[in-house]
Amino acid sequence: MRVLVTGGAGYIGSVVNEELLRAGHTIVVYDSLYKGHTDAVPAGTPLVKADLADSETLKGVLRQYRVEAVVHMAADSLVGESMTDPAKYYRNNLVAGISLLECMRNSGVGRIVFSSTAAVYGEPVKQPIEESDPLAPVNPYGETKLAFEHAMRWYSDAYDLRYTSLRYFNAAGASASFGEWHTPETHLIPLVLQTALGKRASLDVYGDDYPTRDGTCLRDYVHVTDLAIAHVVALESMNASNQRGRIFNLGCGGDGYTVREVVNTAREIMGRDIPVQISPRRPGDPAMLVASSERIRRELGWRPKYQDLSKIIGSAWDWLQAHPSGYVIGGFNP
Repeated sequence: MRVLVTGGAGYIGSVVNEELLRAGHTIVVYDSLYKGHTDAVPAGTPLVKADLADSETLKGVLRQYRVEAVVHMAADSLVGESMTDPAKYYRNNLVAGISLLECMRNSGVGRIVFSSTAAVYGEPVKQPIEESDPLAPVNPYGETKLAFEHAMRWYSDAYDLRYTSLRYFNAAGASASFGEWHTPETHLIPLVLQTALGKRASLDVYGDDYPTRDGTCLRDYVHVTDLAIAHVVALESMNASNQRGRIFNLGCGGDGYTVREVVNTAREIMGRDIPVQISPRRPGDPAMLVASSERIRRELGWRPKYQDLSKIIGSAWDWLQAHPSGYVIGGFNP
């Protein structure tokens, strides 16, 4: 299948590209490179540097490469920033997303796999979280992702769009070729690794008085390769499905891991000290976020291969050792 990957020069997008190529698909990456990296794009893959709001360029790419389906990952994703600059999130996550849907409609592209988020649930009413649970985002990031899910549903009803929305929990880890490199970094596992390497004086742990097994927040970590494979499975099953719209949670399952457990596991893997600074709770941080991924397991047969936290962190550590300066050396050949 000929697939356009928006945001394909980013962390998760790079590994999605890798797995799409491994499965025999042809891809073209569409990325503004605002946060992405050219070296996160597989060697030999066409890269179009452009914004989704540039509808003329986007329509030209869809037609030039005879695109059959889109994996839509381009988005802004910092919760705190979304609270202080909601206009940016509505513009880039929703308005640009509608531009993509319009370009797809005008170019005869009728399939999309969407990178959504657990933030659509807001403060969860129970654990583990199921797709049928209430949707009540507490920040513009989650709100704009949910609004795009709603747009896809209405486009599906009116224009026969087929879509699958994948609601991520905490993506983590790395493949051999591609890993996590953000500026600034906000995700726990790379922050832990940076602290162990002495690039940070200490790791801020926001709250140690939550109702969890050790007082720190508990999250569901899913390996980025497992996430990527879920995109491939979702894409390839779209033709066989009788459903025009599908929604799946993507988590690792089990009981999740606390911040302290992540830190202690990293200490064991790296054999280094990781100084910790306990800070006040951050507003809006739920105590626990754990996914039920039973729907995608049952309907698509997806199973995460990396369920052990030490393997997830170990893969991130291996990639960081091989790429100490981030994306300077790239290239993947399937």
